[in-house]
Amino acid sequence: MNKVFLIGRLTRDPELRYTGSNIPVATFSLAVNRNFSNQNGEREADFFNIVVWRKQAENCKNYLNQGSQVAIEGRLQSRSYDDKDGSKRYVTEVVADNVEFLGSKNSSNNSNSNNVPASNNAGPSPYDFGDSTPEVKGTDVDSNPFADFGASIEISDDELPF
Repeated sequence: MNKVFLIGRLTRDPELRYTGSNIPVATFSLAVNRNFSNQNGEREADFFNIVVWRKQAENCKNYLNQGSQVAIEGRLQSRSYDDKDGSKRYVTEVVADNVEFLGSKNSSNNSNSNNVPASNNAGPSPYDFGDSTPEVKGTDVDSNPFADFGASIEISDDELPF
């Protein structure tokens, strides 16, 4: 089984390119904090190269930037290539099947900014907005969440058994 789950922050803006057959692919680096401190009491991080394909790649380019926090679900992939000097190079990267946008570095996780989660590649994206951005609606804390429930619920203290 080859499955990876990561939560971290982008170390650079996503870079979007297109393959020869016009398929979008985005790459970025993700910093993930370790769960422990080193001998000096400092938290260290690991850095992972992330690859995202198709509409999800375009969403990453449009909605993420350096410092954005994301959750990545994907798989590890190793590949090799010959560089311009003829040396064989090996690369290990995370191919993201799902990227969930958690927030930006400058906003709290509870704010309703334009961080729209990217979908997986399993069909049309519910977040494909074309040229327009959806209206983001907040929660109205003064409204009754059960107003459209349909039936009224009445509770009387007289019916309690004690």
